[in-house]
Amino acid sequence: MSTNKNASPIDATPYVLLGGETAVRHLVKRFYELMNTQPEAQGIRRLHPQDLAGSEEKLFMYLSGWLGGPQLFIEKHGAPMLRRRHLPFAISTNEADQWMNCMRQALTETSTNAALCAQLDVALTALALHMRNRQDPDTSGI
Repeated sequence: MSTNKNASPIDATPYVLLGGETAVRHLVKRFYELMNTQPEAQGIRRLHPQDLAGSEEKLFMYLSGWLGGPQLFIEKHGAPMLRRRHLPFAISTNEADQWMNCMRQALTETSTNAALCAQLDVALTALALHMRNRQDPDTSGI
């Protein structure tokens, strides 16, 4: 597929449709700003280091390749193996939902392409849910 900004919609990757490197960096920056400031994202925020710079760079590199752009993460860190890399962190549906809420808002705020945002929402939700590695807490009260 082409990564030319003037590519036809048939050839354009999500990376190109979002706006390339600058747009993906902006998306990731906004995502971490939201995660760092929203009280309802505290669970997912606790799983990250205090300084988010390394996390931000890794997510940018990963999303670049995942969206059809340069495979920056693979070039630097090898195969993503995301679930394996996230095993040390307790992730339930609650944390996956918090991650997605921040990503969904960041996408909405940084992209004007509603159709692309909807497609990415579905794919990213599946990815976030795939990261779950612990049972959801029992909230029945019984």
